[in-house]
Amino acid sequence: MSNHIWTDVNLLTMQEDGEAYGLLQDVALVQESDYIAWIGPKDDIPNHYDYEMTYCDGGYMTPGLIDPHTHLIYGGNRIDEFEKRLKGTSYEEIAKEGGGILSTVTATRETTENDLLQSAKKRLANFRAEGVTTIEIKSGYGLDTKTEIKMLSVAKKLNLSNKIDIIPTFLGAHTLPPEFRDNRTGYIGLIINDMLPKITDLRLAKAVDGFCENIGFSYEEIERVFIAAKSYGLDVKLHAEQLSDQNGAALAAKYGALSADHLEHLSEAGIIAMKEAGTVAVLLPGAYYTLRDTKLPPMELLRKYGVPMAIGSDCNPGSSPVLSLKLMVNMACTIFRLTPEEALAGVTRNAARALGLKDRGVLKEGLNADMVLWDIEHPAELAYHIGGNPIRAVVKNGKIFTQKNGDLN
Repeated sequence: MSNHIWTDVNLLTMQEDGEAYGLLQDVALVQESDYIAWIGPKDDIPNHYDYEMTYCDGGYMTPGLIDPHTHLIYGGNRIDEFEKRLKGTSYEEIAKEGGGILSTVTATRETTENDLLQSAKKRLANFRAEGVTTIEIKSGYGLDTKTEIKMLSVAKKLNLSNKIDIIPTFLGAHTLPPEFRDNRTGYIGLIINDMLPKITDLRLAKAVDGFCENIGFSYEEIERVFIAAKSYGLDVKLHAEQLSDQNGAALAAKYGALSADHLEHLSEAGIIAMKEAGTVAVLLPGAYYTLRDTKLPPMELLRKYGVPMAIGSDCNPGSSPVLSLKLMVNMACTIFRLTPEEALAGVTRNAARALGLKDRGVLKEGLNADMVLWDIEHPAELAYHIGGNPIRAVVKNGKIFTQKNGDLN
């Protein structure tokens, strides 16, 4: 653990009151072990903080980046589907032909836990190198009790590194597995009566997700899963309104969901329900881009009603083979027309809200010292550049990692 003073630094605190980005110029921050002990004018650092000091030379420090939506653990890949889509086959057509999620289910079931762990570590390293200090990882490529537990066990092992926090989510209601093709009720029963109790007993998930869509599960089916999840004290969230309006956002809001994600076909009524419930909108520009979608999420209505907007990578092998949250910040601006400040809030403050985390996402005394020091001259550079990595240092769990030859050590 490290006690440290960062001075001559510009803090993008991402607090909502005050200057844009919550900017505090040319100040100092005291890191005591793994939390922020003091922030203030650099000439007023209390004398009792006799810690090692880093002069930041006017660099910018943000909260650690947070990715609130990934499917980072999986077997195989879906390069063949990438080529099919380029030739005109739609995502829905591929799914109906037995591809899509089901092809990854087959590969994940056949992949050993250790091999899943090793491949996930490689993907995770890309996010960590860009300043991601917290990342959500969903299951959902097992669709049987054994493999769902295997995936979540891999997430638990990834969390032991102490270099990045993993927030595990159970996504049993992702799609219908082939062995239940003619027994939808039976599969929902398996989720509720077998998967959920065992996953809860093993403490492998903090939330339960579902895919409410015409190629996924109905409103009524997801509602049954949500009722069971809440009975176990688990948070809920939902893939909603990606391909059509199934009233999923309103369903998510009804059960106090942390977030509703995708949302290209979100209605005004769904937005109002989300606002009243405090449900965060998680936008996923990587999937929009990869699937060559043409219907944008309703950002203006989300702004009108004050629904917080988070940004996720949706890292997965099919619809969003994305290994860069920083690229998603750029896409959120260029494709979804968010401002650079909104996009940065989407991977800090609002991403924390989307995961139910109150101890991070902003730079504030008493909160986690999850921080990134950037070698930039203006905050908007974090959204402006496509590629490149201007990180100087990352602070996570009381440790300082510096950028050397493209790696954080």
